[in-house]
Order: sequence, then C-alpha cells, then structure tokens
Amino acid sequence: MASRLLLMGGHELDRLDGNEVLCDFILELAGSASPRICLLPTASGDPDDQISRFRRSFGSRGAEASEISLFRLGDSPVDLETHFLTQDVIYVGGGSLLNLVAVWGAHGIYELLCEALEAGVLVCGQSAGAMCWFERGVTTSSGTPALADGLGLLPGSLCVHYHRDSERRAAYLTGVGAGAPDGYGADDQTALLFEDGTVTRAITARTGAGIWKVAGGPAGTVSETALELEDISRPTGREGPASSLDDFRELNRWRTGSGIGRAR
Repeated sequence: MASRLLLMGGHELDRLDGNEVLCDFILELAGSASPRICLLPTASGDPDDQISRFRRSFGSRGAEASEISLFRLGDSPVDLETHFLTQDVIYVGGGSLLNLVAVWGAHGIYELLCEALEAGVLVCGQSAGAMCWFERGVTTSSGTPALADGLGLLPGSLCVHYHRDSERRAAYLTGVGAGAPDGYGADDQTALLFEDGTVTRAITARTGAGIWKVAGGPAGTVSETALELEDISRPTGREGPASSLDDFRELNRWRTGSGIGRAR
C-alpha cells in the first residue's frame, strides 16, 4: 500500500476561494463513506477556534472528526499510536514550523505519523503542516521569513503562500540561489499529492493559483517553472463565509462533548 501525503500551499477552514473544494477532495481521497479524520493543530498551539472550524467543516460532510491536542494531553490522555492508526485521514494544521518540529520531537509524533503513513492513512498538511515534511521550509516563526529545517521525509524544500506573501517568496528564492535544496513554491488552495515520495497529482482549487518548481542555477540564479495543474475548482452550493455563530456553537459542542482532547 502506497504512503500518501497531500501537501497544500495554504488552506483555511472557511467557505471562500476553493477551501470547500479542498475539503471535499480530501474526503474523496479518503475513500470511505464515513471517514475518520483527525486534526493535529500543534503548529498554532491547539487553538479552540481552529478545532471548532475543523469539526464543523468535516463533520458537516459526514466525517467522524477528532483532534489530538498535544498541549492538553495532561487533561485528556490518549493512546496516540492507536488513535492515529485507526484514522482514515490525519490533517496537520498551519502555524509555526519551528514550534511544530520541536513539539513533535518531544512527543515522538513524527515516528508515529510515519507508521500511520505506512499503514495507509492519508496524511494532509497545509502551510507549516505541509513544509514540515521536506528538508527545508520558509518560516516566519521568528518574524522575518527565513529557511528552517523540516523533518526531511521528502527531499527538497517547500515555500507556501507563494504569491500571497512576497517577502516569504523573496527569502525562498534567495535561499535556493544560495544553495538551499530545490523545491516548490505553492500558492494557497493548491496541493501536491505524493505517493511513496513521488508527486502523482498537482492540483489547484482556485482560479489563478499555481505551483512552481524552483531550482538553483549557476552564479546564484534561480528558475521558476510553472507546473501543469489539475483544476478541481467547482461550485459547492455553499454561499458566503463561515458563520461566527456556527463556530461558537460548534466550539460549545466540542467543549461539552466527549471528543478526544476536549478542553477542561
């Protein structure tokens, strides 16, 4: 069974600009009528609002949504290995690449996720949750965009939010020109699907959003080559932005329910 990583240049859990389409795409890849999907919001510190949006977004699609809050394990202990291996999808959220790598290292999460990948669990990641799988990524964890080490499961590098954040892109191009590993620049609402470490699909869910292969050349030059992308954008039938009231209601349900990692 091939290990599968779906890595997104940026994805928000709202109803705008292709985000809904990516949620649908993730569940299609899961290949189950009622998939089990677990959020790892480590990179942003396990915030309640992200968890509630995740539960509402995927729960409304018939998925069984849960989360692992590493910052709350003292209140809600859980067998991490068992939980990961019983999921169809694990979704790694965005935030600080530096913090994600450090906290995962303390809990042995990388090794557990590699085990889940080998068992056939689809692992998704957006922003920091996508860059962490490469050798290097461009983080703003310290304020100014800079290249930082990832976990190195995939060779090369990744820069997310590629044209939304011009300073991040500039830092990436400078770094690759100075000898950092070649890689990809990915706009928000785009994704690369890796199967056993090889790109098998490159997709866009938003008009104008692209992915570029970025490579260093002689004398510090850098080339950007646009990838040919599969356009999965389509009307979803859902109108308007995510409702703050819906998020508040879902957050209350999460806090009072019996889900893994609930706040106490």
